[in-house]
Amino acid sequence: MRYDLVIFDNDGVLVDSEPISNTLLAGYLTELGHPTTYEESLRDYMGAAMHRVHDVVLERTGKRLPEDFDDAFHARVFAAFERELEPVDGIVEVLEKLTADEVPYCVASSGSHERIRVGHRKTGLDKWFGDERIFSSQDVGRGKPAPDLFLYAAERMGVPPEKCLVVEDSPLGVQAAVAAGMDVYGFTAMTPAERLDGANELFGDMRELPRLLG
Repeated sequence: MRYDLVIFDNDGVLVDSEPISNTLLAGYLTELGHPTTYEESLRDYMGAAMHRVHDVVLERTGKRLPEDFDDAFHARVFAAFERELEPVDGIVEVLEKLTADEVPYCVASSGSHERIRVGHRKTGLDKWFGDERIFSSQDVGRGKPAPDLFLYAAERMGVPPEKCLVVEDSPLGVQAAVAAGMDVYGFTAMTPAERLDGANELFGDMRELPRLLG
């Protein structure tokens, strides 16, 4: 295989969380007087760290979200995860293949460490991701689309950026991978292919990934 490290985004790539979290985010913002549809939440916030939600709302309205916004939102999300969250269809087979082929992999997510771990425990992916394989935007100063998180993950895993492949499903994540000097494959299960401009490859079924990796 031509890559020494595969870096997975989490939400929408490992766990099927984007419909859950964006439905809740749109609803919560609307409750707070910032009308937001599910489609708008996907467009504006998918793949982003929480600070982007605060920044966009402040920029558009001149108003700040409540100080407890993050905690209240995550409480709703974690409760929904416990009820509904599933792994992305086909991801277990991909992880089995990478493990069998002894290809290093990790996750680099805009979500918090707690969010990553809650989702992995619910879906059983914690079997595949020990602490040494988990990286969050909490670990760096800037989240996606800045390259910092992917560069940090590569450094910690001991692999140069040019030997890394990122698997992403959000425009912000693709931008971050390109800025980091890494190849990126865009997962189009939820995101229209045209929104993942800049990806080296596009695929819509996770089971296609091992073939694309070569």
